[in-house]
Amino acid sequence: MRSLFLLLLVALVALGERKEGKDHRRAKRESLSRSKRRWVLSTIELEEEMNVKYPYKLSTMYNDKKEQDHHLFKIYGDGVAEGLFSINKTSGEVYAHRPVDREKKASYHIIFDVLDTNDKKSIDERLSFDVDVKDINDNKPRFIKLVKQAEVKENTKIGEYLPVSMEVVDDDEENTINSTVDVTVDKQTPAEPKIGVKNVVGRKYQLISEGCFDYDKEKLYSVDIKASDRGKPPLFSTTTVKLHITDTNSHQPKFKERQYETEAMEMQKLDDILRVAVEDKDTPGTDGWRAKYFISGNEDGIYKITTDPKTNEGIISVVKEKNFDSTTLVKLQIRVENIEPLTVCKDGKLITDSSKLPPQDSVSITVKMVDTNDAPVFEKYTDDVYQMEESEPGQVLYTPKVHDNDSSNFRFKLLKDPADWVTIDEKTGKITTIEKMDRESSFVDENDIYTIVIAAIDNGSPPATSTGTIYVHLRDINDNTPRLLNKTAILCANKNANKIMVHAKDADAEPYSGPFSFTLADDKTVRECWKLDPAYGEEVGIVSLKNLNYGNYSVPLVIEDKQNHANKESFNVVVCNCDETGVCRKPKPQSAGLGQAAIGLIIAGLLVFLILLLIFGCSTEPEFKGVSEDEGHQTLMQYNQEGGGTDCMAEPKILTPAMKGNVIHGHNQIYMTETEACPAYIYDIDVYNTTSNMNSNITTMEPRHQTSFNTSMKGHSRRSTLSSNRRNTLQSNSTFSRSMSTWSDHRFISQLDRRLSMTCEDPRNSPVNHPKIYQYEGEGSICQSLDILSSNDQDGDLSFLNDLGPQFKTLERVIMADKSGVPAVKKS
Repeated sequence: MRSLFLLLLVALVALGERKEGKDHRRAKRESLSRSKRRWVLSTIELEEEMNVKYPYKLSTMYNDKKEQDHHLFKIYGDGVAEGLFSINKTSGEVYAHRPVDREKKASYHIIFDVLDTNDKKSIDERLSFDVDVKDINDNKPRFIKLVKQAEVKENTKIGEYLPVSMEVVDDDEENTINSTVDVTVDKQTPAEPKIGVKNVVGRKYQLISEGCFDYDKEKLYSVDIKASDRGKPPLFSTTTVKLHITDTNSHQPKFKERQYETEAMEMQKLDDILRVAVEDKDTPGTDGWRAKYFISGNEDGIYKITTDPKTNEGIISVVKEKNFDSTTLVKLQIRVENIEPLTVCKDGKLITDSSKLPPQDSVSITVKMVDTNDAPVFEKYTDDVYQMEESEPGQVLYTPKVHDNDSSNFRFKLLKDPADWVTIDEKTGKITTIEKMDRESSFVDENDIYTIVIAAIDNGSPPATSTGTIYVHLRDINDNTPRLLNKTAILCANKNANKIMVHAKDADAEPYSGPFSFTLADDKTVRECWKLDPAYGEEVGIVSLKNLNYGNYSVPLVIEDKQNHANKESFNVVVCNCDETGVCRKPKPQSAGLGQAAIGLIIAGLLVFLILLLIFGCSTEPEFKGVSEDEGHQTLMQYNQEGGGTDCMAEPKILTPAMKGNVIHGHNQIYMTETEACPAYIYDIDVYNTTSNMNSNITTMEPRHQTSFNTSMKGHSRRSTLSSNRRNTLQSNSTFSRSMSTWSDHRFISQLDRRLSMTCEDPRNSPVNHPKIYQYEGEGSICQSLDILSSNDQDGDLSFLNDLGPQFKTLERVIMADKSGVPAVKKS
């Protein structure tokens, strides 16, 4: 019908244009088109899902240039390429070739054009029109975001929303009857209580309770929900929701027994002296089933009741000690309820008023408290005592006050005395010191408190014990001197360091401790090398006043606390060559070398050895018999030649050192207590310092004394006595001096020249038959020589010694009394 109406309208317009003038027709067309010389129709309506024969004519297009025969129509746009719409090129009729769905596309925009058939060019402006799809009620409402199963508590109130929500949509055109939806509960099982559905906002709906549930009667509800639109005819959808009813506290717990009895010992904390059981019809494990117990008649708080989470029983315990004069019966009242408040659904209505609910259950319990031997009671279980430290032993610190209702005879015992400073009287409990108490002891805590624990034990059966604690507060005295925390430090000379900071500490407390006053010991040498900066405070700075050689230095300090209580300390400073970490580098290995003088001495010694070999080899004189090896030691000999005998029998007192040795840096440290010897060459050697870094400086001095050197030769033998003195001293700071006997180069050459003159080339120098006359060699030995004594050639016969006559005995007595250097001759 609508299409027919449009066609008639187009025909009427065409007829009107022919009857009226040209201007009148143009005005008519403009009233039906957008502008002059445009299409007559701008919008065409097409109903969706039309059940007609296709292609279906929608409209006919008209143009004022249609009077020309040489033109054609053309359309393109939405649905044209897909074959949904087409146009007759010559007549301008527009066709739809199949049904359209508004829910897929609600409008189509199509462009029209008129072309010249010859050159295919447009003969008019390009225009367009829209095809609007008209909606019909072809879609049912749909449920989205639907909760299909939910748990609902049985104590739900009337009008309370249930945990079931949903959204309902209709795809038909909005704000029309086709998309207007009504949602209702179509059916429910069981039928009571009623369940409704309510529009919350927009498309959202939620179930609502119209009465309470009873878990004991019904545990599952099935609800059918219907959503229907208002179209012609109306379309609808349905869905089903399951509601699971959960149990709540709808029953009071009941005690299984009406009377309970138990017993307990006094002055003891006991767990689980009695269990009481209840019965509850609610679901086990829920708050509506779990019991909560209350005690009446427990004003002193002696008893406590708790719930066993597994069995739901009430557990009664004794949590507070109480002394009963005799065995006593205690009456208790126990009441029970659930954790969750009680609610009851009756006739579809929820009852919450406690006055209308069943009453709570309760029972009576009798507890028999058995009297036992009570322990002694301290008047003060903890007490404080104040005592001066280092007080003389024998002072009474504390006497406890104790009483016992059950016994008048009890004894005391010391339980805790970690330093063993006190003793206790077993009868009176009097605590007396047996040692001086030191506040700085490790047994005294940071608050200067020494803790003593004692026990009072009665003679009951069994014996009862109670304890008391005494806190001894020790007052400080100035019984400690300040001390250095570190007594050795390294001074890195290679880094131009000249200051060391040293901390000090005093074990005493204020006002007997720091800050401290530091001074150097009264030593001029120390003050020339060191100064203190700062010299007051918790630390002192030791500053060197001049460049120091590598080695160990001891800096004597005097440290005074605030009460001028002084202490002398020595601080060791190691001056050395440091590495990057500030640690002394290890000393390089000392190299041993020979100087020119030493090399000369070795060569000269070899020459002398060769000369002696030459002398012995050139001796041609007949060999003579010498005296025995004992000559000159225990007997007198008669000499008839120069040779033999000893140069000096007054031997020097050999060093008999009382030696004690230490090893410092790989060297033996020896202390000599006695040094005596004949005069000799003595060379002093400067100090040799050895520290972690070792430097040595050795200087050889000129000789001060001469050496006595006497030589006698007999046959091919040669005796020589070299008296020399060597003194060695090593000191505790690894510095030692050495003295040794040696020959200087020029004296050695002189001696060598003289010995060279006594060769085998001159027979007069033979040591066998001729006395030797030596050149002056300086002052001789202080020992008396026996070489000048004459002797007859007895050819080794010593029988003359058997009878020397009375004169010799007188001489012997004189010699022995005089204790000269010549040894006394024993008479054979």
